[in-house]
Amino acid sequence: MRFFLGVIDAGSVSAAARAMAVEHSTVARRIDALEKNLGLRLFDRLPRGWQLTEEGKALVHPARRIESELHALLRAANAEVPLAGPVRVSAPPALASCLLSRVLPAALAPYPRIALEMIGEAHNTDILRRETDIALRFRRPDSPQVAVKMLATVSYALYACPGYEATRPAGAWEFLGFDSSLAELPHALWLDRFADGRRVVMRSNDLCALAGAALAGHGVALLPSYVAMHAPGLVRLPIECDIARKLWLVMHEDVRRSPRIRTTANALIQVFESAAASL
Repeated sequence: MRFFLGVIDAGSVSAAARAMAVEHSTVARRIDALEKNLGLRLFDRLPRGWQLTEEGKALVHPARRIESELHALLRAANAEVPLAGPVRVSAPPALASCLLSRVLPAALAPYPRIALEMIGEAHNTDILRRETDIALRFRRPDSPQVAVKMLATVSYALYACPGYEATRPAGAWEFLGFDSSLAELPHALWLDRFADGRRVVMRSNDLCALAGAALAGHGVALLPSYVAMHAPGLVRLPIECDIARKLWLVMHEDVRRSPRIRTTANALIQVFESAAASL
């Protein structure tokens, strides 16, 4: 059933195989076996790709329900596991590398049997499908199945290398901007307005890359406080920026009953309480 839904979600057998980290033939064999056991043909194998049959379409909703109930069973089982085992934390890449990787392992040091897995991901992982145990997100999810807590408010400011402001007037500043994948976010929109047609030397979706380019003297970067804190040598420019983004901790309602996950969530809360003054 998982492979059946995988093909539907990914759009093709090849894409499903990549997403599930298996061979193309494995996906095909599993679906062949499912069809044989059900006595139904779920897909028409056409030259242009696999197409759901009417029988297959009728099974999508029940399959989704089964998947959801199975994940609920696994989450409930995890709640009974002692204070040991893996905990996967997903966070924006720069937040993971500049802040969490430096302080979260120490916060969890009293719990040596918790195996922390830090995932730096730009996209939002799926809490409901157990792709991660805890997610840190700048967008508050609205699903009733997740528990949400605001961790911090992150401020932004303009940064450059030492002496940058003294060597050129503001009208001649050059900028390090955000690429198209981030173009609609509030800090990217603010920077475009402030640059107001002045040259953008480089664009990137990697905040650490922008900080590195600024430190090398290539331009002015708009950075969140947690990136600037861990880029020694950057100088904050005296320009008022009103961008402040709320950071949310997100867990599934069932998962948060797990002792190891609850302990990790508490450690994250403590990390951001300690860092609040500098964010």
